[in-house]
Amino acid sequence: MTDAAAYSLVAGISVGFAAGYVGSLMVLKRMALVGDALSHVALPGLALGILFNFNPFFGAFAFLFSAAVLTWYIEKTTKLFPESIIGVLFVTALAVGILLTPEVDLLEALFGDITTVSLVDALLAVGISAPIVVVARLVYRRVVLGILSEELARSTGINVALVNFVYLFLVTLVVAVGIKIVGTVLVGALVVVPAAAMKNVSRNLSSYALLSGLTGTASAGSGILLANYLGLPAGPLVVSIGTAIFAGALVADRIAS
Repeated sequence: MTDAAAYSLVAGISVGFAAGYVGSLMVLKRMALVGDALSHVALPGLALGILFNFNPFFGAFAFLFSAAVLTWYIEKTTKLFPESIIGVLFVTALAVGILLTPEVDLLEALFGDITTVSLVDALLAVGISAPIVVVARLVYRRVVLGILSEELARSTGINVALVNFVYLFLVTLVVAVGIKIVGTVLVGALVVVPAAAMKNVSRNLSSYALLSGLTGTASAGSGILLANYLGLPAGPLVVSIGTAIFAGALVADRIAS
């Protein structure tokens, strides 16, 4: 295994777990499609990183974070739902990103490229993924209580707006760091598919979050290993394996019931 392959595997495993863990909250909040759309907002940031020769992660994160803040603010001050706001931002960012991204780099920006993962990228992925999981664990039950009843959450002293903002911040982080592995088109699936797969087979919230994270790890790790073996793009393989696990979980749940 080459150094780049080893680095990509380390990055994929850590990002896969964080994506699955945070994704379990997205599925519970019925924001699965929002996560997919949000990932495309990173494209202009990636394009700027490529054009001005700085780490595209920082450009992607800047645009994702701006979109998250804007979504949070508009949702709080209007009657629009998050999916409507993200939908507008998604198409705008996608159009601008495609116009800005050099044609030679567009395929990598859209679908990722594990052959370009460096030691710095791997360390960055691990260093960001671990805190994401820790913070997500700390706010998990507060987010869930806010999903069940915002009034009840507020009555227990929970700042629902702040908790939702922290949650969106975690989503932007995991999407930004996952783009290197699977690209802007497919990173939303890395967040959503593992969590959707484990939704019906988990017995409680703790096991649901953990199993979602482990499924994300299995999808990313297996997809990257298979990509190295077959010489195919990692992103589609990661998502395909996650979808296969999703189908298997559906069958298992049907048999068990």
